[in-house]
Amino acid sequence: MLQKDVRTVSSQGTSGKSTTVNLKIAGMSCAACAARIEKGLARLDGVELATVNFAAEKAGITFDPAKLKLSDIGEKIGKLGFQVVADKAEFKISGMSCAACAARVEKSLRSMPGVYRATVNFAAEKAAVEYSAGALTVGELQERVRRIGFEAHNIADASEVDREKKVRQEEIRSQRFRLIFSAVLSLPLLGAMIFHSLGIMGSVSHALMNPYVQLALATPVQFVAGWPFYRGAYAALKNGSANMDVLVAMGTSAAYFYSIANVITGDPHLYFETSAILITLIILGKLLEATAKGRTSEAIKALMGLQAKTARVVRSDGEAEVPVEDVQAGDIIIVRPGEKVPVDGIIIEGTSTLDESMLTGESVPVDKKAGDQVAGATINKFGSFKFQATKVGKDTALAQIVKIVEEAQGSKAPIQRFADIVSGYFVPSVVSLAVLTFAAWYFIFDPGNFSRALVNFTAVMVIACPCALGLATPTSIMVGTGKGAEHGILIKGAEHLENAHRLTTIVLDKTGTITKGQPEVTDIIAVGALSRQDVLTIAAQAEKQSEHPLAQAIVKYSREQGLAAAEAQDFTAIPGQGVKASIGGRNIFVGTRKLMRENNIAIEAELAKIEQLEQQGKTVMLLAVEQAIAGLIAVADTVKDSSAQAVAELQQLGIEVWLITGDNERAARAIAAKVGVQNVMSEVLPEHKAKKVEALKKEGKVVAMVGDGINDAPALATADVGFAIGTGTDVAIEAADITLMRGDLQGVVAAIRLSKATMRNIKQNLFWALIYNSVGIPIAAAGYLSPVLAGAAMASSSVSVVINALRLKRFQP
Repeated sequence: MLQKDVRTVSSQGTSGKSTTVNLKIAGMSCAACAARIEKGLARLDGVELATVNFAAEKAGITFDPAKLKLSDIGEKIGKLGFQVVADKAEFKISGMSCAACAARVEKSLRSMPGVYRATVNFAAEKAAVEYSAGALTVGELQERVRRIGFEAHNIADASEVDREKKVRQEEIRSQRFRLIFSAVLSLPLLGAMIFHSLGIMGSVSHALMNPYVQLALATPVQFVAGWPFYRGAYAALKNGSANMDVLVAMGTSAAYFYSIANVITGDPHLYFETSAILITLIILGKLLEATAKGRTSEAIKALMGLQAKTARVVRSDGEAEVPVEDVQAGDIIIVRPGEKVPVDGIIIEGTSTLDESMLTGESVPVDKKAGDQVAGATINKFGSFKFQATKVGKDTALAQIVKIVEEAQGSKAPIQRFADIVSGYFVPSVVSLAVLTFAAWYFIFDPGNFSRALVNFTAVMVIACPCALGLATPTSIMVGTGKGAEHGILIKGAEHLENAHRLTTIVLDKTGTITKGQPEVTDIIAVGALSRQDVLTIAAQAEKQSEHPLAQAIVKYSREQGLAAAEAQDFTAIPGQGVKASIGGRNIFVGTRKLMRENNIAIEAELAKIEQLEQQGKTVMLLAVEQAIAGLIAVADTVKDSSAQAVAELQQLGIEVWLITGDNERAARAIAAKVGVQNVMSEVLPEHKAKKVEALKKEGKVVAMVGDGINDAPALATADVGFAIGTGTDVAIEAADITLMRGDLQGVVAAIRLSKATMRNIKQNLFWALIYNSVGIPIAAAGYLSPVLAGAAMASSSVSVVINALRLKRFQP
């Protein structure tokens, strides 16, 4: 059960529950826009938390559905001057008998968290729904209709499947049209400026320098191509804030309207080319930025594209190929060679080899047989098999991976708070600085020269746009989390990606993390009158009800030896020690030395044998019958092939490595020596693992915990960063911050290296964004930078930040 994109969480509100949704938002021009949306949403009664990511163009909103509807949130975002990008679905509804049925379906759909609008047409038997894909799936909409007694068949055309992609392509087309329109009209103005500066005179240059020709060329650029800047500026100012649009609108308007005034008075100083070329350059920058930003989310698009479109389901009347959305849990599905597995399930017939690289990042195919689990979107390489669907729709591993990556890409890293704070104050400060620049030039440096003061005022306004600063962190986070997903590293939030690079200490659980978690019986030693077979039989009977891996190893070995193991009576599991049971009226204990001592069972005579086995890295289980030792059973777990190398690489990164286990110290040290770990915490009860992690944190260490079991969950949650081995339990995966799908420690190394590379990339972006503004503003204020060059520099700064973030795509962990 990986973390969901939309979830119900505890709340202190009157309803006691709140819902979190992720919405796609269009129309943001800089980080100040994101801050404005956050503040606006925070003022709504019922909103508990609002986080807006400018680069991802997404908002994560936690709200109380008893106080607020999603449509209210969409309306508020619209009033702030932006648009929520809604997904659309169309269904053929069967089973309706009258208009009241249509009204019932419509009301039911509208009541779902995540639905903006729903319209049901009884005559056409169709339903049209606008919803947030971050909150709902098409399958959930269909399930709601089924629950009230009707059937909904998805008839949306393929062009609506990737709504986000469509919106981005539309944005790029719009920007491209504005750029061509603006450039065609601006180039003659640029030519006039060049002819004038070079002293070239002729009929063409004379015509281009005509004030009315320049006015005719500049006006469409200013108010057609530049209209989105005015619209954005008006929305920002109306809501009491300022953004990039305000700077561009003010700067270009000053040059444009001053030029009009000069046309009227006959003054030859015209700056139409300044305003027109500025708008053209800024549109060019936005086009390049939109194109580059589209590439930052390619990992999500690639993941979404992996899903099979159809499934071959066994029905009562034979096989039927159905859309994957129509597959239900429990369906029997046939998969042939070369096909994708449509959903998650368990093989019930046949054998094959599957390519699971899309899940784990591991290129080596995996053999599968009856009883093994398969995951949707993995590729069947050779044999045919039948499997029973267990998880469909949003519950499949692929769907959960997509949602985790989407949530991580939309989240904010702690380092981004700095950029958000700066961006929040930046625009008002720049306007003030631009006014001071104008005043200084007009009254002090070049008294009375309005033109010179205006040019420098415009240059300061344009050079200082905070776009690059707003993009610096989120673009790198988007690429970094996407890159992690490609390699089977699922990072649940930007803060975890940031924290991983600061780690100084890693605590590794032994069973299932360092070792394979599949212990096997290696030695059976009978003590007293019992035979080896008796020792094994009694131990297996006592352990049969235990879920501990060591207990299961004994039971499994007993079955392999053909011994019957009836269940014991009065079974009691003692965490971290063993079990107590009753067999044939006799009290039986199976477990550690500590269990024996606490029940006053003498073990001194067997200590030499026990220590000899433990020095070989084996775990020894002691069997006692009626207060007397009756036998020893040694169990060994094989160390994973990659564990020693991973530990060595962690130590090379300067990280202190600890092993934590419930085993006694001698056995724990033997395993630790095999993988090169010097620091060992042995005989730690499951409930005490979190306390051990907390103790290390109190020493000032930044601690990661790596585990895979239920008893690791508290420690995973306590650690600064919790790593769950993806082959482990759902509880451990839910409690962890980073999930490693491959199930080996190399994933920990890769995650830390990815974190370091991402943080290095973010710092580079922040450095260049800040240096650009720190150097550019004084140069512009000093009069050494023309507005046109300032516009070009501003446009290129945003693009360079995104391109630098895209360098992370070349990262190989």
